[in-house]
Amino acid sequence: MISNILADKPHAVCIPCAAQSHMKSMLKLAKLLHGIGFHITFVNTEFNHQRLLKSRGPDAMDGLPDFRFESMPDGLPPSNENATQDAAALCEASKNLLAPFNDLLHKLNDSASSNVPPVTCIVSDGFMPVAIDAAEMHQIPIALFFTISACSFMGYKHFQALQEKGLTPLKGMCRGGKTVF
Repeated sequence: MISNILADKPHAVCIPCAAQSHMKSMLKLAKLLHGIGFHITFVNTEFNHQRLLKSRGPDAMDGLPDFRFESMPDGLPPSNENATQDAAALCEASKNLLAPFNDLLHKLNDSASSNVPPVTCIVSDGFMPVAIDAAEMHQIPIALFFTISACSFMGYKHFQALQEKGLTPLKGMCRGGKTVF
């Protein structure tokens, strides 16, 4: 009976970039999707998953059978669990997440062992391009969720052009600790 109920639900796999603000925004979206009837699998790196368990306690992931957390390796060497991981190293390591993410999708879609409905869509952080490749490989629809502000997104999108025009970095004179333009 429970498996029939689960099979009728859409299943979204939410995968944020491994930075705190990205995870927090994606978790809010995942909760909204869950509230309208989606089965949710929220994917963390093992490092962030362990930090979440440490901060919330070992039972933090218990509760709703249709909202689950999964983790995958980030490909970085072990680091201080009480410190933020190096952002540049995380960006570089995220390029190697395709295989672990594919393995997770295979596991979730294996109805004999997963006990969850098949994955019907992926909601990926816009800074996780490996999710696009995985979605294409598995023929699963994908939606990109940019967790940054529109202003930040436009700055990121046009940074190279701004740099080529000499508009960045900002230039000015410094007087008494204040930049004057």
